Amino acid sequence: MSMTRSDSHLRSPGPSRSAKTVKPGLSLLQELGPLDETGLPIGAAEGRLWDWAYARRGLRLRTLVVLRWVSILAQLTTVLWIALGLHFTLPLGPCLVVIALAAWMNLSMELALPGGRLTGRWEAVFQLSFDLVEMSVLIGLTGGLSNPFFLMLVAPVTVAAATLPARNAAALGVLSAVCVTLLFFFALPLPWFPGQTFQSPWLYRFGMWGAAISGIGFNAAYAWQASAEASRMELALATTQAVLAREQRLSALGGLAAAAAHELGTPLATIQVVTRELLREHEAASPLRDDLQLLSDQSQRCREILMRLSRSPDAEDAHHARLAVAHLLDEVVEPYRSAAVRITCRADGTPSLEIRRMPEILHGLSSIVENAADFARTTVDIHAAYDEEALWIEVRDDGPGFAPDVLPRLGEPYVTTRSHGENSRTQHQGMGLGFFIAKTLLERSGARVEFGNLRPEGAQVTVRWPRARIEAGPAPG
Repeated sequence: MSMTRSDSHLRSPGPSRSAKTVKPGLSLLQELGPLDETGLPIGAAEGRLWDWAYARRGLRLRTLVVLRWVSILAQLTTVLWIALGLHFTLPLGPCLVVIALAAWMNLSMELALPGGRLTGRWEAVFQLSFDLVEMSVLIGLTGGLSNPFFLMLVAPVTVAAATLPARNAAALGVLSAVCVTLLFFFALPLPWFPGQTFQSPWLYRFGMWGAAISGIGFNAAYAWQASAEASRMELALATTQAVLAREQRLSALGGLAAAAAHELGTPLATIQVVTRELLREHEAASPLRDDLQLLSDQSQRCREILMRLSRSPDAEDAHHARLAVAHLLDEVVEPYRSAAVRITCRADGTPSLEIRRMPEILHGLSSIVENAADFARTTVDIHAAYDEEALWIEVRDDGPGFAPDVLPRLGEPYVTTRSHGENSRTQHQGMGLGFFIAKTLLERSGARVEFGNLRPEGAQVTVRWPRARIEAGPAPG
Protein backbone atom coordinates (compact mmCIF):
# COMPACT_ATOMS: atom_id res chain seq x y z
CA MET A 1 0.00 0.00 0.00
CA SER A 2 1.14 3.57 -0.33
CA MET A 3 0.20 7.10 0.26
CA THR A 4 -2.44 7.43 -2.41
CA ARG A 5 -4.32 4.52 -0.93
CA SER A 6 -5.53 6.97 1.66
CA ASP A 7 -7.37 8.81 -1.11
CA SER A 8 -8.92 5.74 -2.66
CA HIS A 9 -12.29 6.71 -1.26
CA LEU A 10 -12.36 9.81 -3.47
CA ARG A 11 -13.61 7.79 -6.42
CA SER A 12 -16.36 5.35 -7.06
CA PRO A 13 -15.44 1.70 -6.53
CA GLY A 14 -13.39 0.32 -9.39
CA PRO A 15 -12.14 -3.09 -10.38
CA SER A 16 -9.77 -4.90 -8.07
CA ARG A 17 -6.02 -4.51 -8.63
CA SER A 18 -3.21 -6.81 -7.72
CA ALA A 19 -0.46 -5.71 -5.38
CA LYS A 20 2.36 -3.72 -6.91
CA THR A 21 5.78 -2.45 -5.99
CA VAL A 22 5.72 0.64 -3.82
CA LYS A 23 8.41 3.22 -3.39
CA PRO A 24 9.92 3.05 0.09
CA GLY A 25 9.40 6.78 0.63
CA LEU A 26 5.62 6.27 0.64
CA SER A 27 5.47 4.03 3.68
CA LEU A 28 5.11 6.78 6.28
CA LEU A 29 1.32 7.02 6.07
CA GLN A 30 0.98 3.34 6.90
CA GLU A 31 1.54 4.44 10.50
CA LEU A 32 -1.41 6.84 10.45
CA GLY A 33 -4.75 5.44 11.54
CA PRO A 34 -8.32 6.69 11.99
CA LEU A 35 -9.02 9.94 13.78
CA ASP A 36 -10.24 10.28 17.33
CA GLU A 37 -12.73 12.80 18.66
CA THR A 38 -10.07 15.51 18.72
CA GLY A 39 -9.53 15.25 14.97
CA LEU A 40 -6.13 13.59 15.42
CA PRO A 41 -4.98 9.99 14.91
CA ILE A 42 -5.97 7.42 17.50
CA GLY A 43 -3.14 5.96 19.59
CA ALA A 44 -0.89 8.98 19.81
CA ALA A 45 2.07 7.39 21.60
CA GLU A 46 5.47 8.73 22.56
CA GLY A 47 7.75 9.26 19.59
CA ARG A 48 4.95 9.33 16.99
CA LEU A 49 4.72 12.07 14.37
CA TRP A 50 1.53 13.53 15.79
CA ASP A 51 2.58 13.80 19.45
CA TRP A 52 3.05 17.54 19.25
CA ALA A 53 -0.23 18.03 17.38
CA TYR A 54 -2.07 15.90 19.93
CA ALA A 55 -0.61 17.98 22.77
CA ARG A 56 -1.67 21.13 20.97
CA ARG A 57 -5.23 20.51 22.17
CA GLY A 58 -4.09 20.24 25.79
CA LEU A 59 -4.19 23.02 28.38
CA ARG A 60 -1.19 23.97 30.47
CA LEU A 61 -1.60 24.48 34.19
CA ARG A 62 0.26 27.77 34.03
CA THR A 63 -2.28 29.05 31.50
CA LEU A 64 -5.16 28.19 33.81
CA VAL A 65 -3.47 29.91 36.74
CA VAL A 66 -2.73 33.09 34.80
CA LEU A 67 -6.25 33.27 33.37
CA ARG A 68 -7.75 32.81 36.82
CA TRP A 69 -5.58 35.58 38.31
CA VAL A 70 -6.76 37.91 35.56
CA SER A 71 -10.37 36.95 36.26
CA ILE A 72 -9.94 37.45 40.02
CA LEU A 73 -8.40 40.89 39.52
CA ALA A 74 -11.24 41.92 37.20
CA GLN A 75 -13.89 40.63 39.60
CA LEU A 76 -12.37 42.38 42.61
CA THR A 77 -11.99 45.67 40.74
CA THR A 78 -15.59 45.55 39.48
CA VAL A 79 -17.11 44.69 42.88
CA LEU A 80 -15.16 47.39 44.71
CA TRP A 81 -16.00 50.02 42.08
CA ILE A 82 -19.71 49.22 42.26
CA ALA A 83 -19.77 49.23 46.08
CA LEU A 84 -17.34 52.06 46.88
CA GLY A 85 -17.28 54.06 43.67
CA LEU A 86 -20.91 54.02 42.56
CA HIS A 87 -22.25 53.40 46.09
CA PHE A 88 -24.70 50.77 44.89
CA THR A 89 -26.23 48.37 47.36
CA LEU A 90 -24.78 44.84 47.08
CA PRO A 91 -23.69 42.02 49.44
CA LEU A 92 -20.04 43.09 49.52
CA GLY A 93 -18.99 40.60 52.19
CA PRO A 94 -20.23 37.43 50.43
CA CYS A 95 -18.82 38.68 47.13
CA LEU A 96 -15.39 39.20 48.68
CA VAL A 97 -15.57 35.73 50.26
CA VAL A 98 -16.26 34.14 46.85
CA ILE A 99 -13.38 36.05 45.26
CA ALA A 100 -11.08 35.16 48.17
CA LEU A 101 -11.98 31.48 47.75
CA ALA A 102 -10.97 31.65 44.09
CA ALA A 103 -7.70 33.37 45.03
CA TRP A 104 -6.97 30.72 47.68
CA MET A 105 -7.67 27.97 45.15
CA ASN A 106 -5.35 29.56 42.61
CA LEU A 107 -2.56 30.22 45.08
CA SER A 108 -2.75 26.66 46.42
CA MET A 109 -2.42 25.23 42.91
CA GLU A 110 0.47 27.52 42.06
CA LEU A 111 2.39 26.46 45.19
CA ALA A 112 1.51 22.76 45.10
CA LEU A 113 1.85 22.19 41.35
CA PRO A 114 4.47 24.57 39.96
CA GLY A 115 5.63 24.41 36.38
CA GLY A 116 4.07 24.46 32.96
CA ARG A 117 2.95 20.85 32.63
CA LEU A 118 -0.09 19.84 30.63
CA THR A 119 -3.17 19.15 32.70
CA GLY A 120 -5.08 15.92 32.29
CA ARG A 121 -8.33 16.19 30.40
CA TRP A 122 -10.62 15.73 33.38
CA GLU A 123 -8.28 17.79 35.55
CA ALA A 124 -8.72 20.67 33.12
CA VAL A 125 -12.48 20.11 33.19
CA PHE A 126 -12.43 20.33 37.02
CA GLN A 127 -10.40 23.55 36.95
CA LEU A 128 -12.66 25.20 34.39
CA SER A 129 -15.74 23.92 36.24
CA PHE A 130 -14.49 25.63 39.40
CA ASP A 131 -14.14 28.90 37.48
CA LEU A 132 -17.61 28.48 36.01
CA VAL A 133 -19.25 27.80 39.38
CA GLU A 134 -17.32 30.63 41.09
CA MET A 135 -18.43 33.17 38.49
CA SER A 136 -22.00 31.83 38.60
CA VAL A 137 -22.16 32.31 42.40
CA LEU A 138 -20.72 35.82 42.12
CA ILE A 139 -23.19 36.72 39.37
CA GLY A 140 -26.02 35.19 41.40
CA LEU A 141 -25.11 37.52 44.29
CA THR A 142 -25.19 40.55 41.98
CA GLY A 143 -28.38 40.22 39.97
CA GLY A 144 -28.24 36.91 38.10
CA LEU A 145 -29.29 37.17 34.45
CA SER A 146 -30.04 40.87 34.95
CA ASN A 147 -26.32 41.42 35.49
CA PRO A 148 -24.69 42.25 32.14
CA PHE A 149 -21.50 40.50 33.30
CA PHE A 150 -23.22 37.11 33.01
CA LEU A 151 -21.62 36.95 29.54
CA MET A 152 -18.41 35.98 31.36
CA LEU A 153 -19.90 32.49 31.73
CA VAL A 154 -19.07 31.93 28.06
CA ALA A 155 -15.31 32.06 28.71
CA PRO A 156 -14.66 28.70 30.49
CA VAL A 157 -16.68 26.72 27.97
CA THR A 158 -14.97 28.44 25.03
CA VAL A 159 -11.53 27.71 26.49
CA ALA A 160 -12.52 24.06 26.98
CA ALA A 161 -13.83 23.78 23.41
CA ALA A 162 -10.61 25.24 21.99
CA THR A 163 -8.23 23.04 24.00
CA LEU A 164 -10.03 19.83 25.00
CA PRO A 165 -11.74 16.95 23.17
CA ALA A 166 -15.42 17.32 22.35
CA ARG A 167 -16.55 14.97 25.13
CA ASN A 168 -14.83 17.02 27.84
CA ALA A 169 -15.99 20.33 26.40
CA ALA A 170 -19.55 18.97 26.20
CA ALA A 171 -19.45 18.08 29.90
CA LEU A 172 -18.52 21.64 30.74
CA GLY A 173 -21.23 22.91 28.39
CA VAL A 174 -23.86 20.91 30.28
CA LEU A 175 -22.63 22.36 33.58
CA SER A 176 -22.82 25.89 32.17
CA ALA A 177 -26.42 25.29 31.05
CA VAL A 178 -27.27 24.12 34.58
CA CYS A 179 -25.66 27.22 36.09
CA VAL A 180 -27.50 29.58 33.74
CA THR A 181 -30.81 27.84 34.50
CA LEU A 182 -30.23 28.16 38.26
CA LEU A 183 -29.45 31.84 37.81
CA PHE A 184 -32.83 32.26 36.13
CA PHE A 185 -34.63 31.01 39.25
CA PHE A 186 -32.26 31.89 42.09
CA ALA A 187 -30.48 35.26 42.20
CA LEU A 188 -30.34 38.36 44.38
CA PRO A 189 -31.52 41.68 42.96
CA LEU A 190 -29.21 43.66 40.73
CA PRO A 191 -27.10 46.20 42.70
CA TRP A 192 -28.82 49.57 42.42
CA PHE A 193 -29.08 52.97 44.04
CA PRO A 194 -29.67 52.95 47.82
CA GLY A 195 -33.35 52.68 48.72
CA GLN A 196 -34.29 51.46 45.21
CA THR A 197 -34.70 47.97 43.81
CA PHE A 198 -34.14 47.03 40.18
CA GLN A 199 -36.37 44.14 39.18
CA SER A 200 -36.29 43.00 35.55
CA PRO A 201 -39.41 41.35 34.03
CA TRP A 202 -39.40 37.57 33.89
CA LEU A 203 -39.80 37.67 30.10
CA TYR A 204 -36.61 39.71 29.83
CA ARG A 205 -34.78 37.27 32.07
CA PHE A 206 -36.13 34.37 30.02
CA GLY A 207 -34.78 36.02 26.89
CA MET A 208 -31.40 36.46 28.55
CA TRP A 209 -31.48 32.81 29.59
CA GLY A 210 -32.06 31.74 25.96
CA ALA A 211 -29.38 34.13 24.74
CA ALA A 212 -26.89 32.75 27.28
CA ILE A 213 -27.55 29.13 26.35
CA SER A 214 -27.35 29.74 22.61
CA GLY A 215 -24.32 32.04 22.98
CA ILE A 216 -22.39 29.48 24.99
CA GLY A 217 -23.25 26.72 22.52
CA PHE A 218 -22.37 28.79 19.44
CA ASN A 219 -19.07 30.10 20.82
CA ALA A 220 -18.05 26.64 22.01
CA ALA A 221 -18.85 25.02 18.66
CA TYR A 222 -17.06 27.79 16.78
CA ALA A 223 -13.93 27.53 18.94
CA TRP A 224 -13.87 23.72 18.77
CA GLN A 225 -14.24 23.63 14.99
CA ALA A 226 -11.59 26.28 14.42
CA SER A 227 -9.12 24.57 16.75
CA ALA A 228 -9.80 21.13 15.26
CA GLU A 229 -9.23 22.40 11.71
CA ALA A 230 -5.99 24.10 12.75
CA SER A 231 -4.76 20.90 14.42
CA ARG A 232 -5.61 18.79 11.39
CA MET A 233 -3.92 21.18 9.01
CA GLU A 234 -0.78 21.32 11.15
CA LEU A 235 -0.66 17.53 11.33
CA ALA A 236 -1.10 17.22 7.57
CA LEU A 237 1.68 19.73 6.93
CA ALA A 238 3.95 17.94 9.42
CA THR A 239 3.27 14.66 7.61
CA THR A 240 4.11 16.32 4.30
CA GLN A 241 7.41 17.60 5.68
CA ALA A 242 8.26 14.16 7.04
CA VAL A 243 7.54 12.50 3.68
CA LEU A 244 9.62 15.10 1.86
CA ALA A 245 12.51 14.73 4.30
CA ARG A 246 12.52 10.98 3.72
CA GLU A 247 12.49 11.44 -0.05
CA GLN A 248 15.34 13.93 0.17
CA ARG A 249 17.42 11.48 2.19
CA LEU A 250 16.80 8.76 -0.39
CA SER A 251 17.61 11.13 -3.22
CA ALA A 252 20.85 12.15 -1.51
CA LEU A 253 22.13 8.56 -1.54
CA GLY A 254 23.08 8.88 -5.20
CA GLY A 255 25.22 11.93 -4.54
CA LEU A 256 26.76 10.24 -1.51
CA ALA A 257 27.73 7.22 -3.59
CA ALA A 258 29.28 9.47 -6.23
CA ALA A 259 31.27 11.34 -3.60
CA ALA A 260 32.48 8.06 -2.10
CA ALA A 261 33.56 6.76 -5.49
CA HIS A 262 35.48 9.94 -6.20
CA GLU A 263 37.18 10.16 -2.80
CA LEU A 264 38.12 6.47 -2.57
CA GLY A 265 39.43 6.18 -6.10
CA THR A 266 42.81 7.80 -5.45
CA PRO A 267 43.78 5.91 -2.25
CA LEU A 268 42.74 2.60 -3.84
CA ALA A 269 44.90 3.30 -6.87
CA THR A 270 47.84 4.02 -4.55
CA ILE A 271 47.25 0.76 -2.68
CA GLN A 272 47.21 -1.19 -5.95
CA VAL A 273 50.47 0.38 -7.17
CA VAL A 274 52.26 -0.35 -3.90
CA THR A 275 50.89 -3.90 -3.83
CA ARG A 276 52.15 -4.61 -7.36
CA GLU A 277 55.63 -3.36 -6.44
CA LEU A 278 55.67 -5.61 -3.37
CA LEU A 279 54.55 -8.60 -5.46
CA ARG A 280 57.48 -8.06 -7.82
CA GLU A 281 59.93 -7.98 -4.93
CA HIS A 282 58.65 -11.19 -3.33
CA GLU A 283 59.08 -14.47 -5.14
CA ALA A 284 56.47 -17.23 -5.24
CA ALA A 285 58.12 -19.02 -2.30
CA SER A 286 57.85 -15.95 -0.05
CA PRO A 287 55.47 -16.39 2.94
CA LEU A 288 54.05 -12.91 2.23
CA ARG A 289 53.21 -13.73 -1.37
CA ASP A 290 49.70 -15.06 -0.65
CA ASP A 291 48.79 -12.15 1.60
CA LEU A 292 50.01 -9.62 -0.94
CA GLN A 293 48.07 -11.35 -3.72
CA LEU A 294 44.91 -11.31 -1.58
CA LEU A 295 45.40 -7.62 -0.88
CA SER A 296 45.83 -6.93 -4.59
CA ASP A 297 42.70 -8.90 -5.53
CA GLN A 298 40.53 -7.21 -2.90
CA SER A 299 41.72 -3.73 -3.86
CA GLN A 300 40.93 -4.54 -7.50
CA ARG A 301 37.47 -5.69 -6.45
CA CYS A 302 36.91 -2.42 -4.61
CA ARG A 303 38.02 -0.52 -7.69
CA GLU A 304 35.54 -2.41 -9.87
CA ILE A 305 32.73 -1.59 -7.45
CA LEU A 306 33.64 2.09 -7.60
CA MET A 307 33.74 1.90 -11.39
CA ARG A 308 30.20 0.49 -11.43
CA LEU A 309 29.07 3.35 -9.21
CA SER A 310 30.77 5.78 -11.55
CA ARG A 311 28.96 4.27 -14.54
CA SER A 312 25.59 4.68 -12.72
CA PRO A 313 23.45 7.60 -13.86
CA ASP A 314 23.50 8.81 -10.25
CA ALA A 315 27.27 8.75 -9.98
CA GLU A 316 28.12 12.41 -10.46
CA ASP A 317 26.24 15.15 -8.63
CA ALA A 318 26.13 17.45 -11.64
CA HIS A 319 24.46 14.83 -13.83
CA HIS A 320 22.31 13.34 -11.09
CA ALA A 321 20.83 16.77 -10.36
CA ARG A 322 19.22 16.99 -13.83
CA LEU A 323 17.13 14.69 -15.97
CA ALA A 324 15.14 14.85 -19.18
CA VAL A 325 11.36 14.97 -18.99
CA ALA A 326 11.13 11.59 -20.74
CA HIS A 327 13.44 10.08 -18.13
CA LEU A 328 11.36 11.72 -15.40
CA LEU A 329 8.25 9.95 -16.67
CA ASP A 330 10.08 6.63 -16.87
CA GLU A 331 11.35 6.98 -13.30
CA VAL A 332 7.91 7.89 -11.99
CA VAL A 333 6.15 5.05 -13.79
CA GLU A 334 8.71 2.30 -13.18
CA PRO A 335 7.34 1.09 -9.77
CA TYR A 336 3.88 0.57 -11.32
CA ARG A 337 4.82 -1.27 -14.52
CA SER A 338 3.58 -4.54 -12.99
CA ALA A 339 0.07 -3.17 -12.42
CA ALA A 340 -2.90 -4.80 -14.12
CA VAL A 341 -3.32 -1.73 -16.33
CA ARG A 342 -1.25 -0.55 -19.26
CA ILE A 343 0.70 2.65 -18.60
CA THR A 344 1.79 4.71 -21.59
CA CYS A 345 4.15 7.69 -21.51
CA ARG A 346 4.59 10.34 -24.16
CA ALA A 347 6.90 13.37 -23.99
CA ASP A 348 6.57 15.94 -26.77
CA GLY A 349 9.32 18.32 -27.79
CA THR A 350 12.72 17.98 -29.42
CA PRO A 351 15.21 18.20 -27.89
CA SER A 352 13.76 16.84 -24.66
CA LEU A 353 13.59 19.47 -21.95
CA GLU A 354 15.95 18.88 -19.02
CA ILE A 355 14.74 19.83 -15.55
CA ARG A 356 16.27 19.87 -12.07
CA ARG A 357 15.83 16.64 -10.11
CA MET A 358 13.56 17.50 -7.19
CA PRO A 359 12.20 14.97 -4.64
CA GLU A 360 8.98 17.00 -4.46
CA ILE A 361 8.26 16.38 -8.13
CA LEU A 362 9.16 12.67 -8.06
CA HIS A 363 7.07 11.96 -4.98
CA GLY A 364 4.09 14.06 -6.02
CA LEU A 365 3.87 12.61 -9.53
CA SER A 366 4.37 9.06 -8.22
CA SER A 367 1.38 9.50 -5.92
CA ILE A 368 -0.82 10.74 -8.76
CA VAL A 369 0.27 7.95 -11.11
CA GLU A 370 -0.34 5.28 -8.50
CA ASN A 371 -3.81 6.61 -7.78
CA ALA A 372 -4.58 6.55 -11.50
CA ALA A 373 -3.27 2.98 -11.81
CA ASP A 374 -5.45 1.94 -8.88
CA PHE A 375 -8.69 3.02 -10.50
CA ALA A 376 -8.03 2.70 -14.22
CA ARG A 377 -9.84 -0.12 -15.96
CA THR A 378 -7.31 -0.75 -18.71
CA THR A 379 -5.08 2.25 -19.41
CA VAL A 380 -3.24 5.13 -17.78
CA ASP A 381 -1.89 7.72 -20.20
CA ILE A 382 0.83 10.19 -19.17
CA HIS A 383 1.53 13.05 -21.53
CA ALA A 384 4.23 15.71 -21.09
CA ALA A 385 4.71 18.76 -23.28
CA TYR A 386 6.29 22.17 -23.05
CA ASP A 387 6.48 25.51 -24.80
CA GLU A 388 8.62 28.58 -24.29
CA GLU A 389 6.99 29.45 -20.97
CA ALA A 390 5.67 26.32 -19.27
CA LEU A 391 5.95 22.56 -18.85
CA TRP A 392 2.83 20.53 -18.19
CA ILE A 393 2.21 16.87 -17.46
CA GLU A 394 -1.22 15.27 -17.75
CA VAL A 395 -2.13 11.96 -16.10
CA ARG A 396 -5.32 10.40 -17.45
CA ASP A 397 -7.05 7.12 -16.73
CA ASP A 398 -10.18 5.38 -17.97
CA GLY A 399 -11.57 4.64 -14.51
CA PRO A 400 -14.78 5.91 -12.90
CA GLY A 401 -13.38 9.40 -12.28
CA PHE A 402 -13.51 11.55 -9.16
CA ALA A 403 -16.71 11.73 -7.15
CA PRO A 404 -18.52 14.99 -8.08
CA ASP A 405 -19.12 16.01 -4.47
CA VAL A 406 -15.39 15.95 -3.56
CA LEU A 407 -13.92 17.16 -6.87
CA PRO A 408 -13.99 20.87 -5.87
CA ARG A 409 -12.19 20.04 -2.59
CA LEU A 410 -9.48 17.72 -3.91
CA GLY A 411 -6.09 18.68 -2.53
CA GLU A 412 -7.47 19.65 0.89
CA PRO A 413 -6.49 17.48 3.89
CA TYR A 414 -8.93 14.87 5.21
CA VAL A 415 -11.26 15.04 2.22
CA THR A 416 -13.20 11.78 2.49
CA THR A 417 -16.59 10.41 1.53
CA ARG A 418 -16.10 6.98 3.05
CA SER A 419 -15.72 5.98 6.67
CA HIS A 420 -12.26 4.95 7.84
CA GLY A 421 -11.38 1.35 7.19
CA GLU A 422 -14.02 0.85 4.50
CA ASN A 423 -11.44 0.35 1.78
CA SER A 424 -11.29 -3.42 2.10
CA ARG A 425 -9.25 -3.80 -1.07
CA THR A 426 -6.22 -2.14 0.48
CA GLN A 427 -6.93 -2.80 4.14
CA HIS A 428 -5.75 0.75 4.84
CA GLN A 429 -7.64 3.12 7.11
CA GLY A 430 -7.06 6.25 5.06
CA MET A 431 -6.96 9.80 6.35
CA GLY A 432 -7.43 11.62 3.05
CA LEU A 433 -3.87 12.96 3.03
CA GLY A 434 -2.65 11.46 -0.26
CA PHE A 435 -3.66 14.17 -2.70
CA PHE A 436 -3.00 16.86 -0.11
CA ILE A 437 0.63 15.75 0.26
CA ALA A 438 1.09 15.32 -3.49
CA LYS A 439 -0.43 18.73 -4.23
CA THR A 440 1.56 20.43 -1.47
CA LEU A 441 4.87 18.96 -2.66
CA LEU A 442 4.21 19.82 -6.30
CA GLU A 443 3.15 23.37 -5.45
CA ARG A 444 6.33 23.69 -3.43
CA SER A 445 8.23 23.07 -6.68
CA GLY A 446 6.28 25.89 -8.35
CA ALA A 447 3.53 23.84 -10.00
CA ARG A 448 -0.19 24.47 -10.32
CA VAL A 449 -2.24 21.28 -9.92
CA GLU A 450 -5.72 20.86 -11.44
CA PHE A 451 -8.13 17.94 -11.03
CA GLY A 452 -10.94 17.08 -13.40
CA ASN A 453 -13.04 14.35 -15.00
CA LEU A 454 -13.01 13.23 -18.62
CA ARG A 455 -16.01 12.36 -20.76
CA PRO A 456 -17.63 9.90 -20.88
CA GLU A 457 -15.56 8.63 -17.93
CA GLY A 458 -12.10 8.84 -16.46
CA ALA A 459 -10.05 11.24 -14.40
CA GLN A 460 -7.39 13.76 -15.35
CA VAL A 461 -4.77 15.50 -13.24
CA THR A 462 -2.79 18.32 -14.84
CA VAL A 463 0.44 19.64 -13.32
CA ARG A 464 1.86 22.82 -14.84
CA TRP A 465 5.18 24.54 -14.04
CA PRO A 466 6.73 27.75 -15.31
CA ARG A 467 9.88 26.63 -17.09
CA ALA A 468 11.98 29.12 -15.14
CA ARG A 469 11.14 27.33 -11.88
CA ILE A 470 12.32 23.83 -12.82
CA GLU A 471 14.43 23.98 -15.99
CA ALA A 472 18.03 22.87 -15.46
CA GLY A 473 20.90 25.15 -16.39
CA PRO A 474 23.47 24.43 -19.11
CA ALA A 475 24.81 20.90 -19.05
CA PRO A 476 28.26 20.49 -17.41
CA GLY A 477 31.16 20.15 -19.77
